[in-house]
Amino acid sequence: MGQQEKAGQGLNMIDKKTRKKEIGKGIRALLATVEQSPAEETKAQAQKELSSEINEVPLDQIVANPYQPRQDWDPSELEDLATSIRAMGIIQPVTLRAVGPDAYQLISGERRFRASKLAGLTSIPAYVRTAGDQEMLEMALVENIQRTDLNAIEVAISYQRLIEECDLTHESLSERVGKDRSTITNYTRLLKLPPDIQHALRKGQISMGHARALAGSHDLLKQRAAFRETINKGWSVRQLESFLRGKTETSSSSGSTTEGLNPAYRDVERRLAAHFSARVQLELQKDGKGKISIAYSDEDDLNRILDLMDI
Repeated sequence: MGQQEKAGQGLNMIDKKTRKKEIGKGIRALLATVEQSPAEETKAQAQKELSSEINEVPLDQIVANPYQPRQDWDPSELEDLATSIRAMGIIQPVTLRAVGPDAYQLISGERRFRASKLAGLTSIPAYVRTAGDQEMLEMALVENIQRTDLNAIEVAISYQRLIEECDLTHESLSERVGKDRSTITNYTRLLKLPPDIQHALRKGQISMGHARALAGSHDLLKQRAAFRETINKGWSVRQLESFLRGKTETSSSSGSTTEGLNPAYRDVERRLAAHFSARVQLELQKDGKGKISIAYSDEDDLNRILDLMDI
């Protein structure tokens, strides 16, 4: 065998060894990418949907979400939705997590779930996710705050639970829900108000602006007197703030009141106030025309109302 042939064979052997080594490196690199710890896999899995496929899940296999921020369900609104579901079906699937064989827990969509039962359905379209309790609570909060009409107290409770149970700061929570840190603080301060004031805010008897002003008062006697006067005299936020500052600008606000409204219109006004967690005034004229006024306290409060209007 000539020297050139031997040299060629030697080069071939070197090339084979090099390629083998490179292939080995490639496989090891691939395995290093694929091999993740169970904790990492679980975390990644909890942050995305397993599939975009919509599943039809029997209603009797679904239980309510214990982390659901909403506490009040208007029977008439549920019946209206049930009527719509009977006519058109479920347009937006609910979101569930599997908790066992043929067992699911709601992450979001409890209103649709309840209305589907009223409509007589036996199953409901759903996305199925996997999530730990912390991820579930976070998903439930984001889904509900950004997509439904929670009242201000329910939002505040949800924020507070995330802060306490998921060990989040106001700063990190604001990043997760896309709100300013001051907005988070303003909501959580509402939970320091006495139960009757919280109830009035929940039912729309006072606005978020009224509640924020009352929450800022450290004089409990003045706070309660201001709350009573606001309810009895229909004070604006500005009038309430003047009273709390010790000024006397507490005369009745100009414009129409609800005193002349018949019960049907007054009920509409009440339902709108509860929906927006704001003071709503319905004004009627003799010719049948009128206008609806929704009070807001600042830009954050206005944006909250606009979010509920979906505009």
